[in-house]
Amino acid sequence: MNPQVPMGPEGDAARPGRFFGVYLLYCLNPRHRGRVYVGFTVNPTRRVQQHNGGRKKGGAWRTSGRGPWAMVLIVHGFPSAVAALRFEWAWQHPQASRRLAHVGPRLRSEAAFAFHLRVLAHMLRVPPWVRLPLTVRWLRADFRCDLCPPPPPHMPLTFGPPPPRAAAPKRRAGPLADLESEPDPDAEACCALCARSFQDEEGPLCCPHPGCHLRAHVICLAEEFLEKEPGQLLPLEGQCPGCKNSLLWGDLIWLCQMGTEEEEENLELEEEHWTDMLET
Repeated sequence: MNPQVPMGPEGDAARPGRFFGVYLLYCLNPRHRGRVYVGFTVNPTRRVQQHNGGRKKGGAWRTSGRGPWAMVLIVHGFPSAVAALRFEWAWQHPQASRRLAHVGPRLRSEAAFAFHLRVLAHMLRVPPWVRLPLTVRWLRADFRCDLCPPPPPHMPLTFGPPPPRAAAPKRRAGPLADLESEPDPDAEACCALCARSFQDEEGPLCCPHPGCHLRAHVICLAEEFLEKEPGQLLPLEGQCPGCKNSLLWGDLIWLCQMGTEEEEENLELEEEHWTDMLET
């Protein structure tokens, strides 16, 4: 199988927005071969270089001096850095997470790599992570293993490096709205579902389909999407009340929270800060 060919409904099209990933490193050093490390990153390429460069280059003390390390798998698509960091912590400490109480401890005959994949497979099947629009990406085809149980249908399984991110478009009526069909900029901004205006501190969710001017409160649109799943708190997908196209909830949140280059630099600094804090 070609490791560069994506598998899953979303493919590998470049998408705007910020990147939050939780990765699995594998030690290739014969003296430490088989060791693994779980971490958080906003830039996978830079992060693995830091790990292989040691503490002086920004790597973690647990990986320093034990390289080379290979980043073999990454889970991405988290809506925020906090969500990714919580996922990272649970993957690192499955026995301390109440959501993973059903996952048995590592067996004596079980390699660290196999154990971490077993934990990951169960994490993707329990709340709150089962409701997130995550992507499981194998970065090294020679390490690829089937997850048991497999990821939910809405989580694509892909191969190869993360696709380059597209530049964030200028946001107007909607993240991807065409300029010729913009609504009157002087018109009062109101939610299409409840007809109430938007407060200054809250931005509307906008349909990304060209020509659709739907703007709605997060709660209003979530309730609309959850009509067929009344017992859930977080939608997976739904039909746009305006253009009737199918929308993934994760895509709406991602497009609504697109960041700038300055914000990305701050996130990279935040990544290093959290790594240092969690390891001291």
